[in-house]
Amino acid sequence: MRTMKAVCIYTYGGPEALVYEDAPKPHPSEGEVLVQVYAAGINPIDWKIREGLFKDRSHQTLPLILGWDISGVVVALGSGTNRLKLGDHVYSHPDVSHDGGYAEFIVIKESEVALKPRSIDHIHAAGLPLAGLTAWQSLFVAGGLKAGQRVLIHAASGGVGSLAVQLAKWKSAVVIGTASEANHAFIRSLGVDQVVDYNTERFEDVVQPVDMVFDTLGGDVQERSWKVLKPGGILVSIVAPPSEATATTLGLRQAFVTTKADVPQLDELTKLVEQERLKVIVETILPLSDATRGQELNKRGHTRGKVVLRIL
Repeated sequence: MRTMKAVCIYTYGGPEALVYEDAPKPHPSEGEVLVQVYAAGINPIDWKIREGLFKDRSHQTLPLILGWDISGVVVALGSGTNRLKLGDHVYSHPDVSHDGGYAEFIVIKESEVALKPRSIDHIHAAGLPLAGLTAWQSLFVAGGLKAGQRVLIHAASGGVGSLAVQLAKWKSAVVIGTASEANHAFIRSLGVDQVVDYNTERFEDVVQPVDMVFDTLGGDVQERSWKVLKPGGILVSIVAPPSEATATTLGLRQAFVTTKADVPQLDELTKLVEQERLKVIVETILPLSDATRGQELNKRGHTRGKVVLRIL
């Protein structure tokens, strides 16, 4: 087999820029593995790159296969690989500067690949790497969240938010989450201690001071979030860098997180899944040929958990 089905972009633009086609099947070079992709998660980074929002800050070249959240099976090994073996069931958040996983096969650096949790299928495993690493690096690496601290998580029912809630509760934090009324019972089931309905309440009016705010929305929500932080508290965003000047003036801290591949952290997430301390919520499963619809659902927001492409 010299070709594979894939979803590529040849130019930046709207949903019409996505092309479902036959593409050359890649081959692993030194330090790389070839993974047959069983499922690929859809994330905001996918449609943001499609729209060209990062074209001046990345090393990507077109045409480009999108999708950097995958689960599959190792089917070939490049020279110099020594940790994985043929037939390993794996998952990964690959480097976004290279072709992604909206395809039947993907080449990934071995250093970016972890063994997937055995207790979940590839569909659910594909929804974990990017969102799980984002939540882990935001809460624990940037935010330093500790037991007993209070954290406000915006969009607590989303792909990142739903995992962040569970990780914060695993750390024995007190969790406040924002969501629409339709998702109140859902986020309570994940462990949220206080639910805020963003349609009927302003969170800064009903939330007592917190040690950390996890901002997944940006804009006005980010600006209002300063108001609920305790002295010395931290505002962590994955959308836009919070103002350093504002943080200094208010005696607060800030951090902007760009998610990085990290196999040891994926291994920790795997342990939590295997211990049934962490579950991946998948709301919609679509075929690879329907990636356009998947990206539109993700961009629209208001999803419960993840949208995932079934490839095999």
